Amino acid sequence: MRLTFLAPVALLVTATVSAQQFTPPASTLSQPRSFQQPPTTPQGNQFQSRTSSVAGQISAENCYVQYINKVDVPATAEGLLNELRFEEGDEVSKGDVMAVIDDTAARLAVELKKAEEKEAMLTASNDVNLRDAREAAKVAIAEAKSFEELRKEGAIPYWEMEKKRLEAGRSELRIELAEQEQKIAQVKMIGKGSELEMAKFELTKRTIIAPHTGIIEARMSQLGQWVQPGTPMASLIQMDKLRVEGDIDALRYVGQVRKGTPVEVIIEDQVNDGTRIQGQLGFVSMEIDLNDRYRVWVEIDNQKVGDDWKFKPGMKAQILIK
Repeated sequence: MRLTFLAPVALLVTATVSAQQFTPPASTLSQPRSFQQPPTTPQGNQFQSRTSSVAGQISAENCYVQYINKVDVPATAEGLLNELRFEEGDEVSKGDVMAVIDDTAARLAVELKKAEEKEAMLTASNDVNLRDAREAAKVAIAEAKSFEELRKEGAIPYWEMEKKRLEAGRSELRIELAEQEQKIAQVKMIGKGSELEMAKFELTKRTIIAPHTGIIEARMSQLGQWVQPGTPMASLIQMDKLRVEGDIDALRYVGQVRKGTPVEVIIEDQVNDGTRIQGQLGFVSMEIDLNDRYRVWVEIDNQKVGDDWKFKPGMKAQILIK
């Protein structure tokens, strides 16, 4: 009977010891496995992703180098593309001729308008009709006076005298008509001069001029192609001046960022040397986006390194507002 009583006790002690050996730590039980905090890693990125204030400075977010001028140079007239004076990668200066559209018809139109203007000038300067009308008026007036004398003497009937008087009046109207015609001819001469200028302007539209200094990024037309006004000829980008654009937290820095504020720009260039440039804000946007940010930019001068440029659009940057 004694052995039968002790056996359950031994089993209970063994179960208690086993439960104590497999009890998980309290830290594990206090938090579900799926909500355990992951290990933190240091933020080592030089270019911050959020607007922050460090040592009294405001650092903008999402800063990149951007173009100031990038345009697709268009054709300005209809015709056959006769000349292309550029290739991709070429540098052009403002005012350089980039392409020439067939200008045969335009040149002929200029010559025609020159002839028409010359004709109008000759007509406007011709006063023969006016002088003839004045002389004819003198004759008519003299005849009218002589017929009045004859009428007084009773040599002619009244209606002949009256006829000469009316003819003298008509001669005065012919003078006015000649003067009016000469004025009209002078106005037509001005009109022909304007038509000549328009023809010359149409001729200049056959020559495609570089709108600013830059580099040909892409050629979009081919020699011998028929182009229309607005047809893209080439993509031209300005590289001597660029912008660094970024975003500012509009709620955190209310009234602290203004146009003209001194800034320091840090650009990650080809060698990642973090070039620092001193400048000032050239633009502060009035519009706040859905993320409560507004845009700012700083204009910078680019630097030529051999045949290449040191800064290029798309490079990461920082704007530190002092």
